[in-house]
Amino acid sequence: MYYVFRNNQPFGPYSGDVLAAYVEDGKILRCDKAYPASTPQDVRTVGYFLKISGVKVSIKHKGSVFLQLKDIGRELIIPKAIFSRKEIMKDSRLLWLALLGLSPAFLIGLFSAVPLITFYVISLYFSTIWGLFFFYFFKTPQVNTKTTIALFFTLQLFVFTVWDILHLPAWPGINLLYRLTESHSIPLKLAGFIFGVGLLEEAAKAVPLLLIVCRAKEPYIPQSLVFYGLMSGIAFGVFEGVQYQMTVNTQLDYASAFFMNVARLTSLPFLHAVWAGVAGYFIAFANLYPKYRRSLYSLAILIPAAIHGLYDTLGWSILGLLLTLMSVVLLMSYLKQGVSYQSKLSK
Repeated sequence: MYYVFRNNQPFGPYSGDVLAAYVEDGKILRCDKAYPASTPQDVRTVGYFLKISGVKVSIKHKGSVFLQLKDIGRELIIPKAIFSRKEIMKDSRLLWLALLGLSPAFLIGLFSAVPLITFYVISLYFSTIWGLFFFYFFKTPQVNTKTTIALFFTLQLFVFTVWDILHLPAWPGINLLYRLTESHSIPLKLAGFIFGVGLLEEAAKAVPLLLIVCRAKEPYIPQSLVFYGLMSGIAFGVFEGVQYQMTVNTQLDYASAFFMNVARLTSLPFLHAVWAGVAGYFIAFANLYPKYRRSLYSLAILIPAAIHGLYDTLGWSILGLLLTLMSVVLLMSYLKQGVSYQSKLSK
């Protein structure tokens, strides 16, 4: 005799023949848990006990496929709930997943005729995902959604104006620094990437942060400006990613272009965000402790610019990749020591 249990509810006892009959009728499953009445600690599956008893079972089919479908009913195949907005919204988890998973397909389908717009909207898609992560981990009561959106799009307009319309990298002096990035001398190349590329780009990302603190109605804590810095970096990453996808990446071979396009949508905007987050951290302290503002404003630009330039020089080498990880650890360390740092500056 055997007991069968589901959801910790025992049923039985049943003899081996009765157990086999129930399995054939589909009322009990082979994978249901069971145990002999004489040894309740010996818990196995129904299939196991039938096998050791030498009982063979063959599950019966209830009529033809069409008869089975008739008994199953239309409701199982096409639930009425799919036509009810109220029922759908009761559990919208899959809808959110659909929005996340299908957005690229819809965006490509809608804008594929214009590559520039396609690259831009896909970049916006990935930047939105990054933004949601940053919002979840770094949001403070001071963070304002409207300010975040305004920062995101205003920075892109500013960078587009300065880089593409005013052609800042082509200006005398700045152009010289940019040309150093093509030097075969490592020190000269590093100088070009730090004082040309890094300094200009990090200063551009810091502009909206400075505007935010200038208009502030209360002192911003460091984590609030770190969040805005992260969003500023993502915005810059969107602009730069589209620019590279439309120019530099088109000249690469298929494999290289694919990898660089993926990087321009994912890791590189994240790096820009981290570096701008570091700037936000020091800008926050410069405004909390204005007597130190000259040095703190300098650090807000020079530290990200130095890391940025060093990364550009090392590229995708092991040292370059380790540097990217160090950037994240550095920002984490800054945030962790923020309270003790405030205590020091307040003396």
